[in-house]
Amino acid sequence: MARKLLGQILKERQIVQEGQVQQALAQQRSQGGLIGKILIDLGHIDANDLAIALGVQAGMEVVDLDAQPPQKSALSKVDPSLASLFRIVPCRLEGKTLVVALADPSNTSVLDDIRFNTNLEVTPAVAAPDAIDAAIKAAYGNVEESMKKGMASMKEALAAGSVEGPLDLEDKEGMARAAPVVRLLNYIFFQAIRDLASDIHLEPFENDFRVRYRVDGVLYELEAPPQHLAVALISRVKVMSNLDIAETRVPQDGRIELIIGGRPVDIRVSTLPTMYGESCVMRILDRSVVSLDIGQIGLDESEMAMIVKLVDKPNGIILVTGPTGSGKTTTLYSALNHANDVGVKIMTVEDPIEYDIDGIVQIQIMEEIGVTYSRVLRTILRQDPDKILVGEIRDSETAQIAIEASLTGHVVFSTLHTNDAPSAITRLLDVGIDPFLITATLEAVIAQRLVRRICASCKTAYKPTAEVLDKMGLTSEDVVARNFHYGKGCEACNHSGYKGRSGLFEFMVLNEALKQLILDGASTDQLRRASQESGMRTLRESGREAVFDGITTIEEVIKETQH
Repeated sequence: MARKLLGQILKERQIVQEGQVQQALAQQRSQGGLIGKILIDLGHIDANDLAIALGVQAGMEVVDLDAQPPQKSALSKVDPSLASLFRIVPCRLEGKTLVVALADPSNTSVLDDIRFNTNLEVTPAVAAPDAIDAAIKAAYGNVEESMKKGMASMKEALAAGSVEGPLDLEDKEGMARAAPVVRLLNYIFFQAIRDLASDIHLEPFENDFRVRYRVDGVLYELEAPPQHLAVALISRVKVMSNLDIAETRVPQDGRIELIIGGRPVDIRVSTLPTMYGESCVMRILDRSVVSLDIGQIGLDESEMAMIVKLVDKPNGIILVTGPTGSGKTTTLYSALNHANDVGVKIMTVEDPIEYDIDGIVQIQIMEEIGVTYSRVLRTILRQDPDKILVGEIRDSETAQIAIEASLTGHVVFSTLHTNDAPSAITRLLDVGIDPFLITATLEAVIAQRLVRRICASCKTAYKPTAEVLDKMGLTSEDVVARNFHYGKGCEACNHSGYKGRSGLFEFMVLNEALKQLILDGASTDQLRRASQESGMRTLRESGREAVFDGITTIEEVIKETQH
């Protein structure tokens, strides 16, 4: 039977009128996009209306959680971590079948986890997301507290050997599907995603098993799980990411696709054999956490105008440099997002594709089958692009093709691993690019670092000592009218004093004087001095301004930049 159209369902539920549906359809024909999102943008429906309509379209029962509160017997079957993580509410038990209300009707993959946890058949229903959030709060109270209590009791039961029989350490698949292991991993995911972590580390050692996650570039340790669960936890991750759980002697890479709290989260998994077992690192790519708005990455007005001007150029190469984890990819995506228009064809070559952007053609590198940067770049030039993103210039061949693309009328964005902007010239010369080609194609090099932002909830003014000022190259006279701040630490920032990160930037835009120096074989120091004379603000100077503006602290700037 053909599925009902979304507009028809919304009309039947008397949420929209025919004229509003036609208005949305007209906008969809002219601009593209999903009809539900267009109706929300036009103000005709809200997220609750859309979720229920999508559930009806998928043939699900609509549950009114206010009129029919969840049964206690049903609630007891599902762990608070699972309910909160995936935004679901178990509504009622019908014999051996559990009816579960979803906030996102497309998130049916979570039903398998519920089946494993409960040993029951699961029937999906749909409820308004706001009602689900209220029901989770009413049913489980403080989710974090109830989860901690659950973890403590589970550890006691594990220590006593009374959790659903002993875990068979030889049966890795059985361990991976054991209820305590599933609950423990859900708890780890919940903590990491709640705190906006970028990575989760599972690390076995001789006498303990360590779980850490990285928030704003700094690692924090979670309460350690029982050591004998290390193999079971890592096997569970490998099962979820479709890796070979029997193979523990070689590194493996995989991915887990989840929908958490109604939003897609992509988790990249990497395992590595170590002296005491497999180490596992999970990179969390949560698109809702990273803003791809060029105005939100930490640029000041002059830098914003400069990057917009560079993005709008008809050809040339724009490089972003910095160490791993310095936000290079986010800056490039933000620039591309700004240029993303129906009249501009943008193509990217990446390894891996970190964020999916509507309207941009993105290609994943797969070197094991010969889909390399250089090979894809050659093909891309026959696809009539206007702007191209190359994930990274790794070798001479990739650099040569990027230059060729630039010379034939394309704007090419890419990244390099160098400490500052002037060092990028030396790096290009090292990979075999002739100086005349660099001067003919390179428009600008942007070096960047990420510094942690002071938490807005506990931001406090203070007066730094002369010793601290000296580390920044400042004197007491330089800062007479300046205010300095730090974070005292509070619940909002996990008592770290910092929440979120901001970029520091160093723009080296090539002018005639710099091009002549490159042709003359000038050193990096000479290029740096000439760039500063032309108005380039170094990373340290950019950090100094961020401190004066109350964005970050002196300690963060000293840690991330060199004088």
